[in-house]
Amino acid sequence: MFQHTLSRRLLIGAPLLAAVAYVLPVFAEDVNKKPDGVVELYTSQGCGSCPPADAVLKQLATEGKIVALSFHVDYWDYRGWTDNLALPENTERQNAYRTALGLNGVYTPQVIINGREHVNGQDGQKIRRRIAEMRNTPTGLTVPVSIEKTAPDRLLIDISAGAVTANPVRVLLAYFIRESIIDIPDGENGGRRVSYANSVRAMETVGMWDGTAQKIEIPLSELASKKATGCAVLLQEMLGEGKPGPIIGASIM
Repeated sequence: MFQHTLSRRLLIGAPLLAAVAYVLPVFAEDVNKKPDGVVELYTSQGCGSCPPADAVLKQLATEGKIVALSFHVDYWDYRGWTDNLALPENTERQNAYRTALGLNGVYTPQVIINGREHVNGQDGQKIRRRIAEMRNTPTGLTVPVSIEKTAPDRLLIDISAGAVTANPVRVLLAYFIRESIIDIPDGENGGRRVSYANSVRAMETVGMWDGTAQKIEIPLSELASKKATGCAVLLQEMLGEGKPGPIIGASIM
């Protein structure tokens, strides 16, 4: 497990290199109805400790009970291989969690659960246990959310009413590639072929939630414009100065 304290300015629109192979596996769809929780894995193709965590994340995504997202960071690129799924904004989000959670640094593979706590991404048993312990408690997902295709060219986000929180709540949309199979020729994982699930390519705020039920429509063309094959909606409290807080609702498509 490696640690790093680098903070980077958020950049938008980093291109996906041609080395990525796109595959569309059939992941379970029950997670769109009532997910058990949200798992964010911060990983890197240049991190020798990360492939076991990437496999855990892929298994969680395949089981279809958790909103499982992979955020590739760029601070290990100097070690001999440039991660072609990494984005500076993913690094920025991880560093924002470092500040919000009061951590001394960031590391890979790091998992953030429900925006509330971190664990080593290799520890699938602990991740599952903490998700189960949070489920159906105030630290779990308390606001029902769904996202689905409702017309040939539209996506509909449907958010239920719920208790008003002390902090403002953003409606975040994460665009991802469902599976990317990467041949890594150099660096700590040189010679390995790794399959990555739900690699985030962009995130944007599409609205704010104030406790009342609401619906938000998104053009389906946004997926293509982000070079994505899937998307997830996160209802996330913001703790000020851009720091991400608890995730209180989520869904994936």
